[in-house]
Amino acid sequence: MTKENNSTKGYQLSQPENDGLYTELRLQENVRQVIQLLNGDVTENTRERVSGCSARVCKQGQWGFASAPDIAESAINKVLLEARQNAEFLARRQGDKAHQLPESAFSTTQDLSSSRPVPTLKEQMVFLQTVDRYILDHCPQLQSRVLRLHLEDIEKRLTTSSGSDGYTLIPRSVLYITLTIQNAQDEPVDLTHVYSNRGQYQDNLTNPAMLYQEIDGLYQHLLNKKEAVPAQAGVKEVILDSEMTGLLAHEAIGHPTEADLVLGGAVTAHLLNQSVASPMVTMVDLAHSHNGDLLPVPVFMDDEGAEAKDTVLIEQGVLKQFMTNRSTAAELGMAVTGNARAFKFYDEPLVRMRNTAILPGKDKLADMIASVEDGYYLMKSTNGEADLTSEFMFGITLGYEIKNGQLGRAIQDTTVSGIALDVLKTVTMISDELHWECSGYCGKKQIIPVGCGGPAIKCKMHVGGV
Repeated sequence: MTKENNSTKGYQLSQPENDGLYTELRLQENVRQVIQLLNGDVTENTRERVSGCSARVCKQGQWGFASAPDIAESAINKVLLEARQNAEFLARRQGDKAHQLPESAFSTTQDLSSSRPVPTLKEQMVFLQTVDRYILDHCPQLQSRVLRLHLEDIEKRLTTSSGSDGYTLIPRSVLYITLTIQNAQDEPVDLTHVYSNRGQYQDNLTNPAMLYQEIDGLYQHLLNKKEAVPAQAGVKEVILDSEMTGLLAHEAIGHPTEADLVLGGAVTAHLLNQSVASPMVTMVDLAHSHNGDLLPVPVFMDDEGAEAKDTVLIEQGVLKQFMTNRSTAAELGMAVTGNARAFKFYDEPLVRMRNTAILPGKDKLADMIASVEDGYYLMKSTNGEADLTSEFMFGITLGYEIKNGQLGRAIQDTTVSGIALDVLKTVTMISDELHWECSGYCGKKQIIPVGCGGPAIKCKMHVGGV
């Protein structure tokens, strides 16, 4: 094994051999940079680099895992030995000699780093200060403003004893813009806009003016929210904008179709090939591309060395498939979908979503709004909660009344709730546009970046209020 440069890509790894035991070896480096401005003042300026190696060995269905914060040859040999010893220890106590993992071998190299010059810290500061000055000049009633730049590169080198070998470097850039105003009761009212995309800073944040129209729109929504009225409680006809649709798809449908949670008792366990949604609804966990375009969080090879494949969860209303890793695929007798993902080198791969969305329909958003006599258009949300029954509750931070097919007044912060499998059966219209964002992390046992999005959908759900 030799190292050609300071990147994990430079390592020349031989496939690990462990006397016939299935073995994975992963070298990984995560780099994160955060800059935050509060009312023009720098309140955070950090850069974090975390790197190391890990190994997993499977014996009789039992996994041994070990990791070390180093990518030297001695550290690699040590974690390979420790992982094997851990697997053998567990196998002696509860191993299943008949257990066999699905075989697969896949190789890929995907370096999505930028070919443009790396910006200096000063250039990044000037960009943020220019955006901040625009906000100050064009949003006069603000109580406070926050800009938070979050840049992240995840670099991995993975090889397995079954013949998989891969290198990936996947970057993303996120800019959070939070504006706060006071309402007539002197209470703070705030809204956040998120600009996020796959790629590094120099590919995405090239000109401050690209954000001005979105800032103007955010400020107008904030002024509307300043005069917001309470929502009327009850089961209502609503239009969920793309952000809300993405949250519903991820939290309330995506998690109950992850195979480890299916095996743990999710409501979906006995619903395969049954109708769980309107025939208009097709929902897919997409691996890396859609209609020829790379997605916000592309996964080409998962962290078990399996080829990442699109997983059709719901097809025309019928539950068709679960997201799997090698172990759950073996237990369920299903195909490996390439959904095993780990966030940092010391994390074991878990069954995780990648880019999960309801696919677009044929309706125009304007026509959808015009079709509602008395309901709500729900646009932005805080992170919500959902469980393995698909029951959910999400906070709403931006929404509008719909009266006689026309948008009305903004509504105060409220909640929506229901059982997602019931809500999806009420879908009657789906917009023809698919919007993505990759600003957040999914927090299942370990955080990990995911792509969320979707079209707008028209459905019924319970709205909190007065």
